[in-house]
Amino acid sequence: MTDNKPKSKEELVFLEGPRPRLKEFFLAFKVFTEFIRGFRVLHFVGPCITVFGSARFKEDHPHYQLGREVGAGLAKLGFTVMTGGGPGAMEAANRGAKEAGGYSVGCNIELPHEQYPNRWLDRWVNIKYFFVRKVLLVKYSYGLVVLPGGFGTLDEFAEVVTLIQTKKITNYPMVLMGSEYWEKFLVFVDEMIAEKTIDPEDRDIFFITDSVDEAMKYLKEHSIDRFGLKPASPKTKKILGERSF
Repeated sequence: MTDNKPKSKEELVFLEGPRPRLKEFFLAFKVFTEFIRGFRVLHFVGPCITVFGSARFKEDHPHYQLGREVGAGLAKLGFTVMTGGGPGAMEAANRGAKEAGGYSVGCNIELPHEQYPNRWLDRWVNIKYFFVRKVLLVKYSYGLVVLPGGFGTLDEFAEVVTLIQTKKITNYPMVLMGSEYWEKFLVFVDEMIAEKTIDPEDRDIFFITDSVDEAMKYLKEHSIDRFGLKPASPKTKKILGERSF
């Protein structure tokens, strides 16, 4: 099992401006190796659905319990649950999947305050750079569930919405769980429509519900049925059975 502590603070200087070109080259190479590590760990874990959500929810919070229900529902559909690998809503979704007999994987981000992978993961990879992590979370999933969250969740959510809106990715279902939480966001969406900064049909990029059953039905129709997905293969089960990575 790898050491889960952050290895360095080099990510803190990543966006500080131009550096000597040789250093920039080596930095680009490090980013490349981050992708390769992610590819190696996650290549055979699918089919996945990614779950975003706040790292701050505790076990007794309703949104944590919602995350467990979502994770269990996804596992029962035959999906591997992929998250950012940390605590809160991410842990809840991974936990729900494992409790339902499914599989869980994570792309954990290395932070100065040392976020560690949660204990419900079958397999994970530690990533230094947020942009690498976001690519991996989308690349290996057939859809997205977004639980209530903060700036990090909004950042991840907005990037995926933009990819769908600009058709960089297609046929990618997105479910927002918790209508009361997201209704405030919808007010802003309607304002953007009124100001013509987005098109009215952009509101249909995501599906909002409070019902886990409705969310699972939506994902079944738009992921499993559309792509003819099958549950985890024997090879995937063998790989995910090798917990330490």
